[in-house]
Amino acid sequence: MQKWAMAEKRGKGSQSQASSAKSKAAPKPAPKPKASRLDLLRRKLELEQELLEKGGADRQKELDKVEKEYESTDTVVDRAIEDEPSLTESIAHVEHGSSAENMKELIEQAHQQAALPSEAQSVLSPGQKKSLQKSVLAYCALFDKVKFEVGKLIVGQDLAVKGMFRALIADGHVLVEGVPGVAKTTLIRALAKTTQCSFSRIQFTPDLLPTDIIGISTYQEGRGFYTLKGPIFNNFILADEINRAPPKVQSALLESMAEKQATIAKESFPVPLPFFTMATQNPLENVGTYALPEAQIDRFLFKLYMGYPNIDEEERILKSNLSEHAFDQFDIKPILSPDLIIEIQNLAKQIYVDKKVEKYIVKLIDATRTPKKYGVSLGKYVEFGASPRGSIGLFNAAKAEALLLGQTYVTPHHVKTIAHDVLRHRLILSYEGQAEGIKTEQVIDEILKKVPVP
Repeated sequence: MQKWAMAEKRGKGSQSQASSAKSKAAPKPAPKPKASRLDLLRRKLELEQELLEKGGADRQKELDKVEKEYESTDTVVDRAIEDEPSLTESIAHVEHGSSAENMKELIEQAHQQAALPSEAQSVLSPGQKKSLQKSVLAYCALFDKVKFEVGKLIVGQDLAVKGMFRALIADGHVLVEGVPGVAKTTLIRALAKTTQCSFSRIQFTPDLLPTDIIGISTYQEGRGFYTLKGPIFNNFILADEINRAPPKVQSALLESMAEKQATIAKESFPVPLPFFTMATQNPLENVGTYALPEAQIDRFLFKLYMGYPNIDEEERILKSNLSEHAFDQFDIKPILSPDLIIEIQNLAKQIYVDKKVEKYIVKLIDATRTPKKYGVSLGKYVEFGASPRGSIGLFNAAKAEALLLGQTYVTPHHVKTIAHDVLRHRLILSYEGQAEGIKTEQVIDEILKKVPVP
């Protein structure tokens, strides 16, 4: 009996030793990555919206947990670097057809770029830095809400929607090209609705006159001469099918786009701010159209493409069906205001750009003019490169992209993300390039690969 008890004791001891050894050998589970402040803020807004629409105690508990975690986080985390899937998606837009190895290399480059804002942190005082971070995050969250409201009407077209946001923040104008029926008009209407901006649509036709856009000075007995202002005096302007009007009518927009004013007779009148022009053109028809002069095309910060939706998106379009429901039935809520947009535009100017990034921007533009210097083989098809307005466009648009990502500084990745939208309409191809079927996107792709990233 004693032997059996001792054997049982020894057995238990060996089992306990084995279990303790096993527990020591077992690796600890990897700690869950901490969510960035921007992710928490976005999740907080989503939960607030869901709670408002559907309610539920579980959602309230999760919202309380997210709010508590959000308040305890006081640092800005680079979402574009930490969240590699979204980074890969952004890079894929720029680097068309890149292999998996190239994607990995680009992601590693983005990680290295995280060290760039060190000088930016020393430029501002701690109080200014914290204030800028809070403002950038707050405005970034507001644009997430704007995207949600616009998404009630616009299905898909994410690249075009983001491009509109960037142009609005950068105080620029947009030229949109797309086949009829892909929601070009609906997009700017929805954006005007959720930003509480005045909106006017100008249908360009061959018989349109400049005075139909800017207005006229007229005379009335008993009143004398007075000015009738045209539709240009609104915050958001849709110049629909701008290539259907002759150049003298197209140029009526130039003064307002560049100088934020319109001259009627001998008097100049300021247009309301913010002033944002979205011009559309139909790529299908050539009869009865007039090619936009290069001087006017250069005035647009971006040229965006709106293509066909995929199958899933088209099914969702059928369910919303704007032709069966009035525009107001979609209940688009106001998120921004004209004054707030001006504040955001001023804040975007404070986004820091490192000298290395500035040089990178200048080199990209220089590569469009002297492609041989950078070994760009497709450069032989470029007759004229981008003007200095192109480098200014890259500079301002990259700041807008940084703000939309909740960042207070610009990285080369931001520049590469917006490069196609800024440059595709500024490169003029030679007749040989057009005959060979070369696209400006191909030239930009090669420039982005050949110009070294700082």
